[in-house]
Amino acid sequence: MSAAEDFSAEAFGDYLESQQNKSFLRFITCGSVDDGKSTLIGRLLFETKLIFEDQLAAIARDSKKHGTTGDDIDLALLVDGLEAEREQGITIDVAYRFFTTEKRKFIVADTPGHEQYTRNMATGASTADLAVLLIDARNGIQVQTKRHAFLVSLLGIRHVVLAVNKIDLVGFDQARFDAIKADFETFAAAFEFETLQAIPISARYGDNVVAASQNTPWYDGPTLLAHLEGIEVESDLAARPLRFPVQWVNRPNLDFRGFSGTVASGSVRPGDAVVVAGSGREAVVSRVCTFDGDMAEAGPSEAVTILLDREIDVSRGDVLVPPDHRPDVTDQLAAHVVWMAEDAMLSGRPYLLKIGTRTVTATITDIKHRIDVNTFEHLAAKSLGLNEVAFCNISLSEDVAFDPYEANRETGAFILIDRLTNATVGAGMVWFALRRATNIHWQALDINKQTRAAIKGQKPVVLWFTGLSGSGKSTIANLVEKRLSAQGRHTYLLDGDNVRHGLNRDLGFTDADRVENIRRVSETAKLFVDAGMIVLVSFISPFRSERRMARDLVESDEFFEVFVDTPIEVCRERDPKGLYQKADRGELKNFTGVDSPYEPPEAADLRIDTTDGPAEDHAETVVAMLKARGVID
Repeated sequence: MSAAEDFSAEAFGDYLESQQNKSFLRFITCGSVDDGKSTLIGRLLFETKLIFEDQLAAIARDSKKHGTTGDDIDLALLVDGLEAEREQGITIDVAYRFFTTEKRKFIVADTPGHEQYTRNMATGASTADLAVLLIDARNGIQVQTKRHAFLVSLLGIRHVVLAVNKIDLVGFDQARFDAIKADFETFAAAFEFETLQAIPISARYGDNVVAASQNTPWYDGPTLLAHLEGIEVESDLAARPLRFPVQWVNRPNLDFRGFSGTVASGSVRPGDAVVVAGSGREAVVSRVCTFDGDMAEAGPSEAVTILLDREIDVSRGDVLVPPDHRPDVTDQLAAHVVWMAEDAMLSGRPYLLKIGTRTVTATITDIKHRIDVNTFEHLAAKSLGLNEVAFCNISLSEDVAFDPYEANRETGAFILIDRLTNATVGAGMVWFALRRATNIHWQALDINKQTRAAIKGQKPVVLWFTGLSGSGKSTIANLVEKRLSAQGRHTYLLDGDNVRHGLNRDLGFTDADRVENIRRVSETAKLFVDAGMIVLVSFISPFRSERRMARDLVESDEFFEVFVDTPIEVCRERDPKGLYQKADRGELKNFTGVDSPYEPPEAADLRIDTTDGPAEDHAETVVAMLKARGVID
C-alpha cells in the first residue's frame, strides 16, 4: 500500500468517526399553505451542497414546467416529489430529508400546510425535537399557524423557531417582523415552549438561512442554520428509567432464551435488577446480546437481546423496568387523540390500541371534550371527525404499562387501529391513568354458565339476526323462537324496536347512538348466555365493527350471525311501518339504507334470501343450522 493510499484510508476512517460522533437533530417545518416550507428545505439542501448536479439539472427542467419562481430554479421541487404536489404547488405527504453540516446531522420533515392534511403534520411532529414554524411576512399569523403551534405543543415539542419568511416581499421591514414576533409570543405564551427564536428569512433568496443577510442590518440574531446547529435539545432518554418493551422472545435452542427489543429509555447492563411491569416478577440481567457479541451497556434506540438469570414469564408486549422506577399499569386511560380516518371515531366502538409492542382491544368510553384547534375551546362531542383532536377516556381489555406522554414520549404514545381493515385511524398521547373504584371486585359465584345450561339441557348461544328494516328478520326470529319454545328450549328474543322502549329509550339514530345501542344489547345478550339461555337478537345493527364486538363478548362457538339478505327494493315495497316513505320525505333522519349506511356481513354463519320462499321455511333453516352445529339435538 502506498503512502497516499494509507493516508486516504486513515483520512476516510477519521471522517467516518467524526460523522458518527456528530450530534443529531430531528426537526419539522410547518405552517400555513404557501408559507415556503418546501422552499426553505430546498434552500438548506442547496446551501449545504447536498444536491447532485444531475438532481439540480432535473429540478431546473421541472421548474419550467411546475415552478412558481419565474425563471429561477424552484427549490421547493426538491421536496415536493408527488406529481399532485407539483401540479398544485402544495405539500400533501410528509417528506423526510437528511442533510449534514460540519457540526451536526439533521433529518427534517416537510409537513403539509392544508387543514385536511393535519394528520400528516401530526405524524411528522411525533418524532421531532424542534419545529420551524413559518409565517408569510405579508399575511402574518394565520389560523393554520395557530393550529400547528397547538399541535406542536400537544405532541411534546419544546423548541420552536418562528421563521418569518418572504421578508423580502415586505421590503425587509423591521416593524413588520417585530409585530409578528410580538403577536406570536403573546399567543404562544400558554404553550410554555422552552425556547422560541424568531428569525427574519427569505427562503427563496437565502437571506438569514445559512448566511447573515445584509438586507436586515437591524437583526443581530443567529441565522437559521446556526441556530439549528447550536441549540441544545439533546434527549434525556438516557437519564430516564429503563423502559425495554419486549418485541420477541428469542429462543433458537433449549439453552438460549432471550428477550429482544429496542431500549426506549434508560440503559441496561448485566447485573441490573429488572421486573416485568405488568406482573411484577423480578430477575437479574445476565447478558446483553447483539449479533456482533455481548455489550457492557445498551442505551436508548439500541436493539438488543436481554438474558435473565432465571426463568420468569415474559412475552411480547411486556416491558422490563427497574424495580424502583416502575411505570403506571392500568386498563383505563385518559388521553388526547388525533383522529386520522375518514370514518368518525365513535364512543363505544372497539378498536385496537398499540402502545409500544403491546396490542389490546380498546373502547372510547367517553369523549370528555373536543378541542377546537382554531380557538382551543373545549366543545362537547359524541364523535370525532378527520383531523380533529379530543380528550378521551379509554377502556382497555387488558392492563398496559405506560408513562405519561409529557414524561416519556416513547412509552406514552399509542395508535388506534381499525379491527376490520387494520388501518391506523388515530394517534394518542396518554395523559394519566384512570383509577377504578377500589371497592369494586369480581364476586365469585358457585353457579356458573355451564351449571345453568346443564339444568336447562341446552347449549347457550346468541342468534344474531341482522338486515335492513323490513327485511323480515324480526318475523323469522319470532318463528324460530316459537319452534324452539315448542321443543322445551329456554329462549329470549331481544328485538330492536322493543328494546328502544326501555333499556335504550334515551338513544337516537346517529352513528354514535347506534354504536351505543348495539353495545348495550351485546352486553345484555352476554348475560342471557351466562344464564344458559338461547338468546335471539333482531337488530338492524348496520356496522360490522359492532357485530364483531358482539361476537367477541362470548365464546367462539356461542355466536351465530344470520344475515337476512333482502334487497332494499323489496324492503321498500313491504315498508310495514311506513318508515321508508317518511325517510324519503325527510321526516326521518339517519334511516339505514336511505341516508345512513348498512354494512352487510362478509362471512355470516347463515344467509337467508327472503325473496325465495315463506318465512316459515326460513325459520326451519335456522333451526336446522342449530342442529347441525350441535346447539340442539
